[in-house]
Amino acid sequence: MDFSEEWKSIWPISSVSTPPLLISSNPSLGPLFFNPSPNTLTPLFSKPSSSSPPHLPPSSLLHNRLHLLRCPNDAVLALFPVGANSDQVGFLLLSVKDSSLDVRADRNGEVFMSTKRLKHRIVQILATPIGYSFSGNSDSVGLVLACTMYAVHWFSVKIDKVDSKRGLIYLGGKVFKSCAVVSACWSPHLSEECLVLLQSGELFLFDLDYCCSNSNFKGNRLKIMWDNADCSEDGKWLGCEFSWHPRILVVARSDAVFLVDLRFDECSVSCLAKIGMPGVGELVHKEPLVSFSMAGSDGFHFTVASNSLLFLYDIRNPLVPVLQWSHSIDKPCYVRVFKLSELRSHSKNDKYEEASESGFCIIMGSFWKCEWRIFCYGSCFQDPKGSTAYEISKFCKSYYAWELPSDLSLLGNECFCGTCLSRKEFLKGALPVWVNWQQKKDIVVGFGILDKDLSALLYEPDSFGGFTLIRLMSSGKLESQRYCSSWDLVKKSEIAHNDLSDFKDYLYSMGDLEYEFIKKFKYIKLDYLYEYFWNADLAKLLIWNMKKPCGGPLQEPFFSVEFRDLILEKLKVCGATRSSSVSDVFTDISIPTSIHEVAWRRLWSGLPVGLLQWAFSSYSEFLEVLMDRKQVSLEFLIVPDSPQLPPFFLRRPSCRSNKWSHKVQRDDALVGPVLPLPMLSLLQNIHETGRFDLEEANGFSFQEAVSLECKEVMKVASKMAVSESSSELHTDHAVSLDNDREETWIDTQSLKPFYLYDQQPFSTKCSRVDPKQDSGYKDERFATLIFKKPKELVDGARETRTGLEMFDELSSVELKFDAPAMNFKEKELQAYKVLKRQFLKSIRF
Repeated sequence: MDFSEEWKSIWPISSVSTPPLLISSNPSLGPLFFNPSPNTLTPLFSKPSSSSPPHLPPSSLLHNRLHLLRCPNDAVLALFPVGANSDQVGFLLLSVKDSSLDVRADRNGEVFMSTKRLKHRIVQILATPIGYSFSGNSDSVGLVLACTMYAVHWFSVKIDKVDSKRGLIYLGGKVFKSCAVVSACWSPHLSEECLVLLQSGELFLFDLDYCCSNSNFKGNRLKIMWDNADCSEDGKWLGCEFSWHPRILVVARSDAVFLVDLRFDECSVSCLAKIGMPGVGELVHKEPLVSFSMAGSDGFHFTVASNSLLFLYDIRNPLVPVLQWSHSIDKPCYVRVFKLSELRSHSKNDKYEEASESGFCIIMGSFWKCEWRIFCYGSCFQDPKGSTAYEISKFCKSYYAWELPSDLSLLGNECFCGTCLSRKEFLKGALPVWVNWQQKKDIVVGFGILDKDLSALLYEPDSFGGFTLIRLMSSGKLESQRYCSSWDLVKKSEIAHNDLSDFKDYLYSMGDLEYEFIKKFKYIKLDYLYEYFWNADLAKLLIWNMKKPCGGPLQEPFFSVEFRDLILEKLKVCGATRSSSVSDVFTDISIPTSIHEVAWRRLWSGLPVGLLQWAFSSYSEFLEVLMDRKQVSLEFLIVPDSPQLPPFFLRRPSCRSNKWSHKVQRDDALVGPVLPLPMLSLLQNIHETGRFDLEEANGFSFQEAVSLECKEVMKVASKMAVSESSSELHTDHAVSLDNDREETWIDTQSLKPFYLYDQQPFSTKCSRVDPKQDSGYKDERFATLIFKKPKELVDGARETRTGLEMFDELSSVELKFDAPAMNFKEKELQAYKVLKRQFLKSIRF
């Protein structure tokens, strides 16, 4: 049997009973649990200007929103996004004064803000110290990088102006118009260099010293051939870091991790880790990777995590993990490796100093889920000190997991006893499904660990050492707290036990101005919409509500024949002809219309008359809704008398529907749809199939019904429209869905009354579409438009027209002029002929 380190590493820590690479209950390691000290919780700053914007989405909490930059004279600069949309860089100066942290803000007691507003939400902030004169500025002590979704911006920190608004000087920025920014990092070797990874896999290297000297922030695009790296099309890029050399990079995707060597003329790419790889990796790499970070300062180790496993790799031994743990964190987005000496510093004795210097701690978790864990590892300390095996272990860097992973409470005021955990789950479950509990609770959105030399100036030595945590809360509070290492993890907190102030309302806006309105909110129950978009269980929800007993007397609906005829006439005007033939729907097309919109018209026209009478109504038939003890009328869109662009979406609302009185009477105009098409289609399916059971509700999907209808429309459109290979017209984007290259030219093609037009975004000129070169995602249901040919091209003969109807010869849009009939005279006819000749020449008919 193979007892090598590779064989041992296939057993994840905490998933098997006795993993071979786990050292447990070894007193020489020292205490590896970290508990917050309740008496050391210190509020540093609390202002609305430093708070996170309301309704912060989970995607905004993928990165740490707080970064600490060490400055001279025992000071630290705390950097974080501020502003109504988190589009400015804010900072506070923290310094040690009289054994406490002193916070320096502006004259008004607010956060210092950069004068540059980035206009887009900041998703990542990184800073690096510099120890030399940067671009001729001898007073610069650090550089700051701020990433938005599509841009990267750089700032310089001035030491003599760090306590003013001028302390953060904007240097420049780079906007990536075609692709989003995934991640960025500073070089640990050359502090003026940084690396930016885009969503397309492109890498840009920036030398800030050169960029500032030449006022050019274009950067250097690295020529990397990912096609040779065996990348899958479904993988998502996660991050990038510098390795042990300034020109050796580690780039991570959701399916693999690559080593990029740029030291020579030709770039070489090698795989370090890959999901589904054979051999040892086949047992562990099954899930996509979700987070990535370098481990240690040597640049040889890195960590990656999936939804259930955490891996430690060595680039010198690729494809085989050094260690792996099983974690229970839901969608971890943050992972970072610290030396154990940073987390176990300032102790009363040095009994465990050697273990602290050789050990490492991985802090991994999720800001959105508020779950954090610590994973400790290091060299083998099982051999007696001074023995031969102990001396050999100093040179053979075989890593072992030190104890099982432990929980870490970043809030510092939580109680983890069974009673409190149950109560929190009940409070979360009591919230409406459309309200995230994270927006009802003050959560940690960023944190940093204070340098151990500054932490030693704040507190007395602990028994086994500890660290000082600086955290940024979603409410805008900046706090510090001491964490002490211990042999046991404290589960119950006497201070936080049975604290009923967990869930508060943090949903109100906290922008640059003071909130002047009542902090009382009204929630609209959109359970049908929620089930349709998120759970796809609209059928179950509808049937469940239909089976519920009604609280009042039931009334049979009454629909008059006049009302039915009015609805049918309105739908016909809007292009929803009631016919079983798809081609009949095409005859009502008056403007370029997508395949998806034609399919929706077909679905509308296929509804029974009874359901159509449910879908449309007039205001005189609506009941008023009780809101704040007042009767309020609902408001819907008026069904137009003439088709608009497009007919079902762009319509005028009713006038003063919620302000009707005896002076302003109700409007009798026809409004609707009162019920959306997915619900009407579901009711039609229930009526036709007789399914009225929750167990059979999964048999209907509105999305599938739309897809089938779109396929039918495409099939008919390919027969009624000119194909790409059938006309010289198609030097532009017009294509046919019937793309039969073997079909020969016949005269009947000129009699087809429609064209199919394939919309190409970001295109500056019309050209034939090559599917193999189309790198962007395209749904032809929306991208393909069908429109009428000009009448002259269909009829093949010219009729005698002398008025505005002459424009029908050329236009694919059915023009209806709001003007009296007129006849063109000689000058108007000459001008029309010139316009017509230019138009035909431009489109190459």
